[in-house]
Amino acid sequence: MKCRACSQPLERVFLDLGTAPPSNAYLQAADLARPESWLPLKLHTCDACLLVQVDEVERHDLLFSAEYAYFSSYSRSWLEHAERYVDTAVARLGLGPRHCVVELASNDGYLLQYVAARGIPCLGIEPTESTARVARERGIETITEFFGETFARQLREERGSADLVIGNNVLAHVPDINDFVAGIAALIGPEGVATLEFPHLLELVGKRQFDTVYHEHFSYLSLHVVRRIFAAHGLRVWDVESLPTHGGSLRVWACREQASHADCAAVEAMAATERAAGMLEPAWYDGFQRQAEAVKDDFLAFLLEQKRAGRKVAGYGAAAKGNTLMNFAGVRADLVAFVADASPHKQGRYLPGSRIPVVSPQRLIDERPDFVVVFPWNLYDEISTQMACVRDWGGRFVRAVPSLVVS
Repeated sequence: MKCRACSQPLERVFLDLGTAPPSNAYLQAADLARPESWLPLKLHTCDACLLVQVDEVERHDLLFSAEYAYFSSYSRSWLEHAERYVDTAVARLGLGPRHCVVELASNDGYLLQYVAARGIPCLGIEPTESTARVARERGIETITEFFGETFARQLREERGSADLVIGNNVLAHVPDINDFVAGIAALIGPEGVATLEFPHLLELVGKRQFDTVYHEHFSYLSLHVVRRIFAAHGLRVWDVESLPTHGGSLRVWACREQASHADCAAVEAMAATERAAGMLEPAWYDGFQRQAEAVKDDFLAFLLEQKRAGRKVAGYGAAAKGNTLMNFAGVRADLVAFVADASPHKQGRYLPGSRIPVVSPQRLIDERPDFVVVFPWNLYDEISTQMACVRDWGGRFVRAVPSLVVS
């Protein structure tokens, strides 16, 4: 295998989680009589450019299918995050009715609804028809397409350049990261800006967030790697922000190399932080396997203890990260009876691999389990507050990552 960024051979293994089905391939009842596709889930570090990446074992058009089940609008905190971002970007860039905003992987219109509400022309590019359909119902123009350089050039020729291109949690999801970034460079105008948010590899390692590894995440990113890839396509990162989202993310602000946006001190400060942590040395990428196995072992020991004691464990949040954790640990419905989720698009389905049923939150209230595992740990506070009734019957919440916490 060769690096998808610089084409150098990959020899250093960062993490090996064995095999697993795609983490968002939720099953219908009829699928339970058929076998699933289990694929290797292994990450490598490129010794040349330090990009951490998954083996490309499945086509991205199959991973992000027409019936993709992840809809962004079911998290209140994520909607609030999106609205705050729009407020900031509009004020910082002076956006108005004469400008154009394009979001890549716009999902169900969770963010562009706030752009449209301000009277700013906007367009969503979303490859999954299930989410794009919901965005259109909200009045957000959305093109169902995978984004890349060829499409970007066609779009610019037909509609002109974009003043702001947004990409939240998509840079890690593209198999050809060079083609994707080249598309951004082709789409933005001479003074245009692109902002991209992605989980920070420094946080992933420091907080043992191995469960954010799944087939849909092709790349695991640092500022160092992103700056290098962007520079190869004539783009300059002129600002960076640290965000609490998804366990710790970066938001980079980029423009054309010769644009007038002044470099902010935060860029070199974050670069210095990564350098001080050792991220520019290949040896830093060794040893994460032991960390992942420690989290898995503690979680499995907890579930086995509850089963032997006759206590009932359920879950909340049919998240991809939960599927990674449970499939790595070999968890099945005898250890976690069901997983509740607020999204009706997931209710009535079954988790890939474990085949644990996904139900509505009412099931938690009806059955009163002793423990509720919050799988999307990045939303732990939000979910434990929303479902505070669990404590009324003596139930307790559980978080497995970065370490086992029962509260």
